[in-house]
Amino acid sequence: MKLLKSVQLAAGVATAALVLTACGGSSTPEASGAAADDGPVKIGINQYLTHPSLDAVATGFKKGMADAGYTGDKISYDEQNPQGEAATNTSIVGKFASDDDLDLVLAIATPAAQAAAQSITDIPVLFSAVTDPVDAKLVASEEAPGANVTGTSDKNPVKEQLELLTQIKPDAKSVGIVYSSGEANSAIQVQWAKDAAEELGLTIEEKAISASSEVQQAANSLNVDALYVPTDNAVVSALEGLLQTAQQKKIPVISADGESVKRGATATYGINYEKLGEQTAQMAVKILKGEAEPASMPVETLTEVDLYLNSAAAEKIGLEFPADMVSEAAENYKK
Repeated sequence: MKLLKSVQLAAGVATAALVLTACGGSSTPEASGAAADDGPVKIGINQYLTHPSLDAVATGFKKGMADAGYTGDKISYDEQNPQGEAATNTSIVGKFASDDDLDLVLAIATPAAQAAAQSITDIPVLFSAVTDPVDAKLVASEEAPGANVTGTSDKNPVKEQLELLTQIKPDAKSVGIVYSSGEANSAIQVQWAKDAAEELGLTIEEKAISASSEVQQAANSLNVDALYVPTDNAVVSALEGLLQTAQQKKIPVISADGESVKRGATATYGINYEKLGEQTAQMAVKILKGEAEPASMPVETLTEVDLYLNSAAAEKIGLEFPADMVSEAAENYKK
């Protein structure tokens, strides 16, 4: 068996450098936050909903800020979470937009970032855990965002993840994907999966949902050899129901992130969301110190992903990981 090693993620680079207007881009794209010496920094955090991956981004961001010296009375956070409610999400960013004390806003997940970009134009907005910021109309291009919004993407290596499935379960022919029809980043990942599946000799069966409560039923309706879970907030927040269905069907689950493997998915090549949060903090520090401006600060991604395995989950469906795969894993959950 040839094991995929050291999977590299390349940041997407576009050529356009237009000022973003479609999503409420700032008319003053040079906007930058308060310098570190100007006094305490206040940051608004809007985390779209609660689940381990997004929680890890917030944790990593605050850790990164602390590592840069923003601790104690040097920084304060206004942390909000609409729990996936669109109206509450809009209300939160509206409050942030009218708060004259905020130096910077962190928006975690695509819907939170889209709402922030539409309402907040006079202070820097950093996003994280956004799969495709160009398609989401957050930036004009990844290389030159063009307004007051930039950040980090959790673009995942879908082809490598599906190739991992073919190593774990060589006889797999069909893969089911449950995704939210209301999340732009999810539809993109489904298309990426279809493109990759064609090269790998797999077929994709998809089922769209409108709410987290539909996840388990949707998974149960798919007659497939495996399931793939994209970085879809609605699906990941209800992951346990999907995992229960997969266990009953005795099929593996390949997730797009490592946290989901910890929760019971079978395996993935995935990013570390806490590290993604720390990387976003490094961008925030540069902006707050006046060393960079969002308009010309390229969107960043993590350059490496790790192999995550869950031997306990694999055992429940009658699979055993090859020894060389186990030795290569950054994490192997056995309980």
